[in-house]
Amino acid sequence: MKYFVTLAIATVVLLAACVKDQMVGVPDLDYELKALLNFISPSKNASYYITPDRNDLANIPQDPKNPLNSYKVELGNFLFFETAIALDAKKVEGLGTYSCSTCHVPEAGFKPGKGQGIADGGIGFGLLGEERIRNIRYQENELDVQGARPLSMINVAFAENTMWNGSFGSTATNIGTEEIWKTNPQFHGNIDGFMGIEAQNFEGMKIHRLLVTPEIAENLGYKDLFDLAFPEYSEAERYSNVTASLALSAYIRTIFPNEAPFQKWLKGEQFAMTPQEKRGAILFFDKGGCVNCHKSPGLSALEYHAVGVKDMYQRPSFGTSVNDARNLGRGGYTKKLEDNYKFKVPQLYNLSDTPFYFHGSSHTDLEQVVQYFNKAIPENTNVPEGQIAILFKPLNLNENEVKDLTSFLERALRDPSLERYYPSRILSGNCFPNADFQSTMDLGCN
Repeated sequence: MKYFVTLAIATVVLLAACVKDQMVGVPDLDYELKALLNFISPSKNASYYITPDRNDLANIPQDPKNPLNSYKVELGNFLFFETAIALDAKKVEGLGTYSCSTCHVPEAGFKPGKGQGIADGGIGFGLLGEERIRNIRYQENELDVQGARPLSMINVAFAENTMWNGSFGSTATNIGTEEIWKTNPQFHGNIDGFMGIEAQNFEGMKIHRLLVTPEIAENLGYKDLFDLAFPEYSEAERYSNVTASLALSAYIRTIFPNEAPFQKWLKGEQFAMTPQEKRGAILFFDKGGCVNCHKSPGLSALEYHAVGVKDMYQRPSFGTSVNDARNLGRGGYTKKLEDNYKFKVPQLYNLSDTPFYFHGSSHTDLEQVVQYFNKAIPENTNVPEGQIAILFKPLNLNENEVKDLTSFLERALRDPSLERYYPSRILSGNCFPNADFQSTMDLGCN
């Protein structure tokens, strides 16, 4: 069902027009879009879509078991880029050469610069991580790669369950799946009652071969920050992968696209978006029906839908195959046939920073993605027709409307200054986000 609210919007716009006659210089598109957002948002106010300020910790969605504080966020910021904690690498060549940001590059929209991320076992960076390749000393089965494209770190605060299959987090859509946790040790964060990003990072530090110990914290200069961030932990427990995971999660929860034109427009900057972008926004929230799935303030949702796109193994990639459980999406976690091929609705900011879309990086052009939804013809023959989402049906957008909607997604939802989320340095003094020889040359590190 799409939000065809023409009559209601027309009424609001007509009323707004009466006021507009007494004002100067405010285009009709602004009134139409504002009225639409006021009508469509759960709060009945366009401000619902304004994302929090990164420093407004009290108003950022957070895990009650991991309350935010400035020291925790600062520590997490350092650790997210710290290559010196990459100490569980498979080979000596990989030690101290990668970080969380190897696969979540700020300028790439906190995603990999390539279609598939490579942490341990990769070398090189390029400008946005697009030139990272396999280290020839690593066999394919030794690489730290993912069988699905890593999701962006932007707006993760709005996701109580994380990963494409929503497997991490004890709340929201995972209530009722407790039996799965008991049989799989990777879900210890779920068992302990944490939300998605916290539960994911407990396991993620292990999977991605990162290590923090009291000696490492001391030697790298992070001990004092651990003390300030986690005074409630005993000294025996304070310097560990557990607290490091909580700090990383705290930092990630502060990553928001506040400088995107749509965000600026929502906060009153009338000319932050072009007329084309405003027309695209109106299509997004009305005729295009995008908001039916992308409904949170971060334009994501805790819902899982099958739209029949191809998987990572169906393109050149490492460490995945036709039998990869990640190809099943939510069904790979729940083991329910009705959940197969359904993937979590992702957030939509900074899509245009890298030319790879969907869980399998199966599309490389954003207008092509809009056309895929416009035509609504599934491309993956492995996905049964009966699994395809009811909402996945032709949008009937004409050529100009496709371009308008693409413009909104490509430019209005792009924060152009995500580099502000880098720390000015990391305490080890290493090159970051990568520190292998080729990356240090690419990044201009001494």
